[in-house]
Amino acid sequence: MPVDPHRSVTITRTSAGRYTAVNGRGGVLEFGTGDVDDFTPVELFLTAIGGCTAVDVDILTTRRAEPDSFVVQVDGEKVRDEGATRIEELSVTFRVRFPEGEDGDAARALLPDAMARSHDRLCTVSRTVELGAPVATRIEP
Repeated sequence: MPVDPHRSVTITRTSAGRYTAVNGRGGVLEFGTGDVDDFTPVELFLTAIGGCTAVDVDILTTRRAEPDSFVVQVDGEKVRDEGATRIEELSVTFRVRFPEGEDGDAARALLPDAMARSHDRLCTVSRTVELGAPVATRIEP
């Protein structure tokens, strides 16, 4: 059975500066303006980039060995020019440790290739960011 290529989330305002996103499977994520400890949209953007590649790398490397630790950090610089803002200097840093032994060695050896495969082919999020995609906005009654 072919997978439906359409992706969608619905965002509802719950109070001043607070929102809830719901996906088609019923997953719920709350976010806001950052006035409290919630995630901001920019932090969710960074999370999407890191999360996408983390999933790819995790799937590929854990076929060899389960990691002792697996941490991904995503950084970017928010800049303002000509009255508009954007994020520049995006970077994704992996801090992954595998156990000693043959299986851990195999996972460590695969890690650079897994990261490259995610970046070059597998991660929909970072590939979309790098290639660019128009964003249409519209108002419905």
